[in-house]
This record gives sequence, structure tokens and C-alpha cells, in this order.
Amino acid sequence: MLADEGGNAYFANIPEEHLVYETGTGAPPPTGRGGTLRAGDGYTIRDESTDPWQVSDAFRVLAREDHPPESLYEGQVLQGVPWQITGGVFPGRDIEEGVNYLVMRDGTTISAMVRFPDPRFYGEPPYPTVIELSGYDPANPEGPEPGSLIAGAFGYATVGVNLRGTGCSGGVFDVFSAAEQADGYDIIEIVARQPWVLHNHVGMVGLSYSGNTQLYVGSTQPPSLAALASMSVIEDSWQMAWPGGIYNAGFTKQWVLERERQSSGGQDWSHDRIAAGDTECEANQSLRDQSVGFEAFVRSLELRPDDADDRDLAKLVPSINRPVLLTGAWQDEQTGPRFATMIENFTGAGKKSFLLFNGHHPDGYSAHILSRWYEFLGVYVAKRVPRLLDVVRAALPAEMANNYGVPLQLDPDRFADLDDSQYDEALARWESDPAVTVDFEVGMGDVGAGLGAPVPRFSEYFDEFPPASVEPWRLYFDAGGRLSDAPAAQEESDLFTFDADVGVIGYAQEGGYDFIKPAITLNFDWQSTADGKGLSYLTAPLAEDVVIAGSGHADLWLLSDSEDAGLEIVLSEITPDGDEIRIQNGVLSAGFRRVDEARSDDLAIQILYDLDAYEPLPTDEYVRVQLPIFPVAHPLRAGSRLRVQINTPGGDLPLWFFENPDPGGEDVAYRIGRGGDIASSIVLPVLPAGSVEIPEERPICGALRGQPCREYEELDNQPG
Repeated sequence: MLADEGGNAYFANIPEEHLVYETGTGAPPPTGRGGTLRAGDGYTIRDESTDPWQVSDAFRVLAREDHPPESLYEGQVLQGVPWQITGGVFPGRDIEEGVNYLVMRDGTTISAMVRFPDPRFYGEPPYPTVIELSGYDPANPEGPEPGSLIAGAFGYATVGVNLRGTGCSGGVFDVFSAAEQADGYDIIEIVARQPWVLHNHVGMVGLSYSGNTQLYVGSTQPPSLAALASMSVIEDSWQMAWPGGIYNAGFTKQWVLERERQSSGGQDWSHDRIAAGDTECEANQSLRDQSVGFEAFVRSLELRPDDADDRDLAKLVPSINRPVLLTGAWQDEQTGPRFATMIENFTGAGKKSFLLFNGHHPDGYSAHILSRWYEFLGVYVAKRVPRLLDVVRAALPAEMANNYGVPLQLDPDRFADLDDSQYDEALARWESDPAVTVDFEVGMGDVGAGLGAPVPRFSEYFDEFPPASVEPWRLYFDAGGRLSDAPAAQEESDLFTFDADVGVIGYAQEGGYDFIKPAITLNFDWQSTADGKGLSYLTAPLAEDVVIAGSGHADLWLLSDSEDAGLEIVLSEITPDGDEIRIQNGVLSAGFRRVDEARSDDLAIQILYDLDAYEPLPTDEYVRVQLPIFPVAHPLRAGSRLRVQINTPGGDLPLWFFENPDPGGEDVAYRIGRGGDIASSIVLPVLPAGSVEIPEERPICGALRGQPCREYEELDNQPG
């Protein structure tokens, strides 16, 4: 390891083989069959440029479980500044009063901005308090991030904190690392000990980045954590970069590149603070050159390393022992739908509430979801009967109109019949709610608010997800592009060829990126699959309503001309009027065929992607490929047909693009077997017939959030 000019060197990713790596260049860290630096004693640093070699004293690498003495937390005093309910620092107060630096267990200082709620409406401290933690700019004094902005208006003190290596915080940025998780523990314990914190317990809020950090921090079990309100999150960070084992050259790549740029070059607001004389912020930039080239590093991880488990939320959330509110959209264009596969992993203590819906990434901040959000924070953080000021309730529609394009209103107060002394009754009422709420047909829920607004048409409630009552619905690929209830006796196949261009195509064309606006106004261009580039199978018109709820999979028999094949499955609904509504998809590099049996069942399939999991395809025989379908909930009305397409990944998502494995040319063919011993099929989880009452009127084409709609076009399958 070659240190930079300041003598700094950052050890995090350690290769098995000996090599020379120069820090401070922005180059990706060494990869291969190495791993992250593990906690423990007895480490030394050896300088081989001298004769004789120089060796440091042995030292310890801290684990996230190595908690510091309580004195670290008790000795730090944080100051705050009142923030007007309409925005901006309270008149006559200096914004610098809210600027703080928190000292972590390793001595790194972390920047934080503390804002108190408007004292004209919420009086004097102590206040219920929430933390918003991310690598964006939550510690920027000039403007709170959305979670803090809303919580402040609702009467909460807010603490916006920048992760290490970002903004004005010290240290080296390493996304979702154990160091970040340990910092979160320390931040919780420092803030909770402040005299202005009600109950000396704090909650966490935030969507996306600051939603993810909550789950990582919650898994460390900070004693002073009250609750987590986490929105629009990921699951396994490796699978965000490599969904189905195929590199995500769309949103994930761009997100990682932007984090790389900001962590190495700094953010505009931190430059402004340095220019204004913030010496702590300036000193904390000294390690910025140690930031690694994350995008190149992530791209090099074609096989999932074992150490990815340390950042896999599916493996971490069982440790969360506090109440959790988790919200997410099946069609989230940024973080995707895999979050729902880990819902059953929230097995720790504390009430868990999941709000699931069709929609977009920002929809967690819609008025309907915020109605449950403020109830949750009131019950578990403020520990009082949830209640909003009339002035806030009255002002919110205008704020919703500024963001969502329509004046959305909060749901009616569910606790209006309780007085302030009846907290126990409010808590019992909240905790009696079913754990899972599934909102259906969001976008068709309130014609008065406008088509495509984030309002559900109807909701169903379950104790778990997928619901315990779901049954497998197996459909077999059949001749003539049909989906049948039983396999054909004769073995045949259908053929499509590799599409080299489709991987970098998304359906969100220019003008269609403002996903927060009504769905009906978005300029989506969801193109049909080209002839010969995919296969299409349809059911007969359904005799009764069918409700899909959960994860399914395609059970394919594949004969490939090449040793690898990028495969995508796309589910859609064909209405009697000829509209095609996208439901969900799944992608897989067929070289990954090993199923994680311990985490799979008859419906949901989890694939192994580790260092020994990849196996080239044979080119002279059919092989079984189980292709997972992302979780979803969607009603199919009687008279509609279910469509299943198999093609090359790409073209069926707005912002996820794919660097598909190159099979060696556009003429490379893939044959999907049907009938006999090569009977390909799909399996979907459906609720018992008649268990869900579906409104009779069909959605208007294009109104459902997250679900583009187009005119149905036939695709003739080529015989294999």
C-alpha cells in the first residue's frame, strides 16, 4: 500500500494475493478473492521500502459491536436553533447555533445540524426528536432534507447528520460499511442524551438513502433508539448493482458515480462552509483523496463476495429490536422491489408495520402514507396520542400540490375520539392493526385529486407478506403462444435471438423522469418487443378475478447457442379493451442456476451468486433455469388475460439498464422448451378466489402509478 502525500492510507478491501496499491488516486481498491478488513487484534503495518523493514506496534481493528465507554456519549453537548414552521431559521436567531460536530468512537468528527420546532406552535423543549442520516446533505444548515422538513413541521426536533466521508464529516466514505453502522449507533446515543430530547430516546426518518441507513443502524441495536420510519429502501446492496447477476448500468451506476464524485471532491455546501470559515469542515476534507473508485470496484464484483453479507439488509434486519414502519413501491424506479423479499425477516422485537403499493420512489412522502407516518412517530417517538395541528393539516395540501402536482390531503384523524390522557389506548389501537397494508391501484383512488395521483383505490390487510393464504398458480407455455393449466404431451420449443441494443433502453423518455407527478402526465414510451427478439404467452380471458400477491418465478427449460444468456420475464395484463398494463418483471444471467434452498420455497426463489455459483450453460442440451419474479400485488379482473414475455433484459424498466452478457452476436438463439420433459412454466402466488373484493371499473390506461400502459401488440413466437 502506497500512502498519499499526507501519509494517509486507507485499508478496507484486502486481496488474498500480494500486490501494490496506491491510495489517493481514486482507483478502485484491489479485488479478487479478497475481502474487507475484519475486526480483531494483532494487526501491524510494515514498511518494506526501508532496509531493514519497519513494523508498527500491533493494533486493533474495531468491530461495530465494540462500544465505547458511556462517557463518550455523556460528554457531548449539542445545540440547536429554532426553525419556523413555514421554513427558515427563527427570526433573530443565528443559523450557526444549530451546527454541531459529533465525536465517534474512533475520534472521527461527524457534522450535524440540529433544528428545534417552531416555539410559537410547539413551545419550549424537551421535544420528540428524530435523526435523518445519509451521504447527501442532511447536515447542510441552509435547508433540511424532506424527512426533517416534514418532521419539524409536525413538532419534532430534527438532527440531520452526514455520514463519514461526506459533506463536512471526517473519515473516509465507504457506503453501508460497518464503520457507518457503528457511527449510527454512536449518533443515536449522543443525541438521546441531550436535555432537549423528550424521553431521551430518538427515532429515525428518511426515504431512500436515509431510509437504508435506518435499517443498518437499527441492526446495531442502539439502546436509545425509539423507532425507525424507513421508506423506499434496498435489500442486498450487491443485487442492487448486479440484479440477477447482470450489471445495473442505469440508476445504480449513476448513483454510485455521484457518491464517488461527492465523497472525493466534496459537496457544494461543504465548500461554502469552508469558504465561510468552518475550520472543522476544512480539516475533515484531509482524507477525501482516500475515497475509492466505487463504480469500478462494484463493476469488478461479478460474483458476490461473502463479505457482501455485511451489507445485505436481509441478513441484518432480524437484529432490529425496535418498532419499524417500512414503506415501498413494487415498481420503485430507483431502489427496485427486492425490499419486499425481506419483510418476513423482521423477526426481532417491536411492532412492525409495512405499507406496500404500486407506485414510484418518492411516494413515501405522499399525504396518504404520511398519515400513517405521523401516527407511527406519535405513538413510538413522542409517546402521545397522535395529533396534528390544524394549521399543519390545512397547509399540507398546498405543499403536496407543489410536489405531487395535486392538493393531496391527509387521511382523517383516526384518534380524534381519544383525549391526550389516553395514550395507552392509542398505542393499543395502533398495535392492533394488521402488520401489512397493501394499497391497490394507486393512481385511481381519488378522481377529485386527479388521475395518477398517489391515492389508492382500495386496500387489503394481512398479518404477513406474502399472505399466508396465497396459493400457487402454475401456467405452462403452450403452442400458439398460449398459457395452459397443464403441460402439453409433445416436446417442442420456441426460439428468440439475443437483442444487443435493448439493455440500455428505458421507457422513461425525455420529460418522463419527474416520477413524483401524476402518472397520467408522464411521458413514458414503453416499446413492444421486436419480432424474433422475444416470446409471448397469454392465458385465455380469465373467468374470475385473480389477485397476485408475492414473489413468483419462471421455471424454464433453456437450450442456448452460447454459454451464457441474459433472460428477462415480464408480466402484464391485457384488458378486453386492448390495453396492456405492466405488472412486474424479473432478470437473470442463466449462468447462475444454483438455488439457495434454505431461503426458497415453491413460490419465491433465491439464487446463489457467490464465487462458486456460476456455471456456463451447455450448448447441446436443455437445462432448467429458475428465474425469480420480483414481488408484486396486482388484481386481474375477469375478462383480462395475463401475458408473460421472455426476452433479453432491457426496455421494460424506466431507469434500470443492463450490461447483458455478450453471447457472441445478434444471431445467437435461445430456445425455451414446452411440453413433455421440457415443459416450461411460471408459478405465481394468488389469493383465494373471492377473498378480495375488486372494484368493477377498470383503471384508465396510464393512470396507475409505476405501471405504464400501452396498446397491446401481438408477438408471434418463432418455433425452435
